[in-house]
Amino acid sequence: METPDIVIIKKCLAGEKEAFAELVTRYKKLIYNVIYNIIYDKEEVNDIAQEVFIKIYKALDKYDPQYKFSTWAVKIATNYCLDVVRKKKIDTTSIDEVVGVSSDIETPESSYIKQEQSERIISELSKLPEKYRVPLILYHKNGLSYEEMTQVLNEPMSIIKNRLYRARKMLKEKLSAQREEGIL
Repeated sequence: METPDIVIIKKCLAGEKEAFAELVTRYKKLIYNVIYNIIYDKEEVNDIAQEVFIKIYKALDKYDPQYKFSTWAVKIATNYCLDVVRKKKIDTTSIDEVVGVSSDIETPESSYIKQEQSERIISELSKLPEKYRVPLILYHKNGLSYEEMTQVLNEPMSIIKNRLYRARKMLKEKLSAQREEGIL
């Protein structure tokens, strides 16, 4: 049976620095996915992940065990990434495989079309305002629930749902306009 997160956190707070490695091992993939899907730069993911885990370690004494540790860690990662994005003034992010090409056999042509569609979606997604783009990524790419998103983004559920609805609508309208113009 896996040791509960709170037990490991208490060991860390008691000075057992090696215990933190267990938390890193458990949540490394989740944190890396969150970072990659906000930053969308493979070369920066490792550096940012290290910074995020340092922030998590330094803030362990502020963790409230009534919430899931994973949600709390994602919140730290998301906030840090948003700070990085704001500092760099970049406005890109990724959503893979939003559009699937319906075919059992992937031909070079279908692969190319799928790649083109994916790039257009990424491009249009990156143009969405941050307040709409981030909930889309957290929900669709990272699989966070509405409840988890309210904790990560510090927003009421009604706002989260509204922003997801509006983000989907804006993205759909942009992609539909491109289709009508023959771009997509």
